[in-house]
Amino acid sequence: MRDPYEVLGVQRSASAATIKSAYRKLAKKHHPDNNSNDPKAAARFAEINTANEIVGDEDKRKQFDRGEIDADGKPRFQGFPGGGAGAGGRAGAGGFEYSFRGGPGGGGGMGGGSFEDILNSMFGNAARGGGARAGRASPFEFDGGGVGVDLDLSVAMTVSLEESVRGGDKRVRLPNGRELNVKIPPGVTAGQQIRLKGQGDTAQGHPPGDLLITISIAPHPFFKIDGNDLRIDLPVTLYEAVLGGKVRVPTLGSAVELSIPKNTSSGRTFRLKGKGLPKAGAVGDLYVTTRIILPDGNDAELEALMQTWRERNPYNPRSDLG
Repeated sequence: MRDPYEVLGVQRSASAATIKSAYRKLAKKHHPDNNSNDPKAAARFAEINTANEIVGDEDKRKQFDRGEIDADGKPRFQGFPGGGAGAGGRAGAGGFEYSFRGGPGGGGGMGGGSFEDILNSMFGNAARGGGARAGRASPFEFDGGGVGVDLDLSVAMTVSLEESVRGGDKRVRLPNGRELNVKIPPGVTAGQQIRLKGQGDTAQGHPPGDLLITISIAPHPFFKIDGNDLRIDLPVTLYEAVLGGKVRVPTLGSAVELSIPKNTSSGRTFRLKGKGLPKAGAVGDLYVTTRIILPDGNDAELEALMQTWRERNPYNPRSDLG
């Protein structure tokens, strides 16, 4: 993936608030629901969410800046202290994995001894008060001929909330550069793993490994997940709150109309039954919380009306606070 700072269009020195603001604008602009005719919108949306998962998280951002993880959030191999991959090391497609052989003549540097000799010389003294000697058991066990090979590949995949509910097809790029189309099952949850048999790494003389895909759900521009339920803050006008009326509320399906009663205060929550997430044979609810939004700018007529109303109908909603 591209550099997450570049994806979000922010400087490396950007504040957390700047990053959050940039993410929200891009997520809203490139959300698949707003770009139904653009086949690349879902890929851009996923890239934006992955970038935000790295630099939008304080700890991961520090790890990325230090070079400890890459743009996909995967650990970078830092090498052994004092050097890189030595003799006997193999850089696998899914990361770095090392195996070593014992026996005479094995191993490169450090005097030309085998890796077993090196380890025994380093740690055997502390365990036995002396170096590795013939006839004494070694504290380390080595395979004299075979090499253990882990051919499984692990990748992370971010899906939108809508994709997690409805399922669908998504393309994933493997660490070895290969790309696959993956079918996302409906109802997938964050942290769930999808295993694709035989789609991992390969090595001569070994059956192919598996591909393990760990799912994460991207933050939604306005829905918040709460177990099986969804929550949304619904902006309403001052006159809708005072006079009541019907307002449209988005759901994971089509929008519905919610009747707002007269004199509805900001922060009042309404429950829309069955409009949440389907899980384990049950469907959650959607909780809608009203937020009264005043018009932008100064409105002299509204201010005059409020002054007259304040003089005639004074009240204190904070009286219970002491």
